Formats: sequence, C-alpha cells, structure tokens
Amino acid sequence: MSEEKNTGIGFFERYLTIWVILCMVVGILIGKFIPAIPDFLGQFEYANVSIPIAILIWLMIYPMMMKVDFKSIKNVGKNPKGLFVTWATNWLIKPFTMFGIAWFFFYVLFKNFIPVELAKDYLAGAILLGAAPCTAMVFVWSHLTKGNPAYTVVQVATNDLIILIAFTPIVAFLLGVSGVSIPWDTLLLSVILFVVIPLAGGVLTRTLITKQKGDYYFTNTFIPKFNNITIIGLLLTLIIIFSFQGDVILSNPLHIILIAVPLVIQTVFIFFIAYLACKLLKLPHNIAAPAGMIGASNFFELSVAVAISLFGATSPVALATIVGVLVEVPVMLALVSFANKTVHWFPNKLH
Repeated sequence: MSEEKNTGIGFFERYLTIWVILCMVVGILIGKFIPAIPDFLGQFEYANVSIPIAILIWLMIYPMMMKVDFKSIKNVGKNPKGLFVTWATNWLIKPFTMFGIAWFFFYVLFKNFIPVELAKDYLAGAILLGAAPCTAMVFVWSHLTKGNPAYTVVQVATNDLIILIAFTPIVAFLLGVSGVSIPWDTLLLSVILFVVIPLAGGVLTRTLITKQKGDYYFTNTFIPKFNNITIIGLLLTLIIIFSFQGDVILSNPLHIILIAVPLVIQTVFIFFIAYLACKLLKLPHNIAAPAGMIGASNFFELSVAVAISLFGATSPVALATIVGVLVEVPVMLALVSFANKTVHWFPNKLH
C-alpha cells in the first residue's frame, strides 16, 4: 500500500541527492555569471528573511501542515517523551557540543590553516548556529521521513518559545560577551511565516476539503497531489540560496571546507543523540525521526541575521553561519535516508 502511494514521488525522491547537487551547481553558476538574478531577488527581503525563499519554504511545508489534525495535537501532551528528548537535546546539549567540537577543530586540528583571530570569528558563527534549532526546514525533513505532523508542529512551536528565552543568554555565555542583541523582527517574522501561516492555511484546507469530499478523498487523493511540490520547492530553494552565496563559495573554497567539517560532525552527532534516545524510550519512528532532525538542523535565518547585526555582513562570523546553510541540506538528506532505512528499529505505536 505504501509503495503504491509513493510511486508519484519515487522519481524525485529516488534521485534526490543528484538533484540537490545539480541545484547547488546551478545556483553557484547563476551567482557567478548571472548576478542580476540574485541581486533582483535580494531586493525582496524583510528583517533579514528572504521573501522568495520564505514562499518556497511555505510551499514545502504546506502539505505537511494539511496533515495536521487538531484532535491529534491535543493528544501530544499524553505522550511527552518525544518533547523532552527534543528540549534536552536542543538546549542542554547542542549549544555546548557545538562549541566544544568547533573549538577543537578551529584551535587545535586546523591551527596551521586558520589564524587565531579568524578561528575566534568562525567559532562565534558556529555558536550562533548551535543555539538555534530549526523552525522551517524540519517540516520538510519530517515529511520525507513520514513524521507525525501534529507532533512535529508541537516540537517546533515549543522550541520557538524556548528560543525567545534561551537564545540570547546561551549565545552571550558562549561568546563571552554580554551585549548580544537578538533581532526580534527576524525571529517573530520567521515564526509567523514558517509556523503560524502555513499551519492556519493547512488546517483551513483540511477542514474545507474533508467537509466537501470526506476524509478518504482528502488522505488518498488530495494530499498525494502535493508530494512533488515539496521536493520541487526544496530544489528551487537550494538554487536561490546558492546563487546568493556563489561568490563567497568560489572565493573561500578552503575555509568553506574547514568550517564545514565540525558543522557536519556536530549535525550527525546531535541527530544520533536524539534519535537513539527515542529508540531507548521505545518511541515510534514518526516521532523519533523529526526529534533527530529538529536538533540536527539549524534556524539559519536567525543565525545569519544575528551574525550580520553583531559583526557585519562581510565578517568571518557571517561566513561561518552561511556555511551552516550550505552544508545543512546535503547532510540532512543523508540523515533522512538513514532514518528511512532504520524504521524497523522502532515500534509502530507508543507504549
């Protein structure tokens, strides 16, 4: 049954890694040889959030939000273990392991390649990434791993509330400074764009369609129509992101790689902490996979915005946060693939 349902998206998902690589290359070439395109798209920005990218992300997560049944959201509180794993991983572990791993690579392993002052800046960028768990893209990863949509929404929403309280003091502590200012407009706009609006639109669509055509039509006919839209939105988002950063990538190839190494290790490490914790707690795969994804991926809009506001758009700190954006999608796709191959590790239902 599940194989029949997936035939419509099999072509895209089967070769998704290839499409991602092609989109990254196309984006870089556009940024290098047709800079007018990213320059034009760059005009449509508010509070450091790219509106074209926001629209594409909205298209990606809208199908996920349509699957959310508010009745099931009410039941999330009855099984809070997945939420506890998410909170503990994101706020008690992730910022500090990011600091430790990045410090070790920048100051010890790569000390012959990165001057001390530059290492300090790159470490600051890594800290900003580590203190901001994902808000938008986690819905895409959850969709690709057939995550529980209602549970994912609650995981993301509660993390957004914690960000409001915990982001600034954690970043201030790890940076060793007290004057860290959070761009509230970026944070609030991102929450509205990537959680509130698509959730409201998805619930409204679900309500209207099920009233007119019934639950069976909605689940088996209407929802599958949007499967390709999620993947196409992801690929178009990649082209835009990489077109914006084409010059940065081509002018700093070695440092891009050096920054990417600890970020990739941290991403994989955090994923397995949350994923295996869910396994130990005997949680189902559709809760475990999103729990791993939300910790592993980052709220890059917030990280980049804070880096720019504190250190400037051309600073090495901003470069480090941008590298976080560049490596995230390929690494997360690899983790999605791993999660989909290990479904049998988990029980089908909550105990």
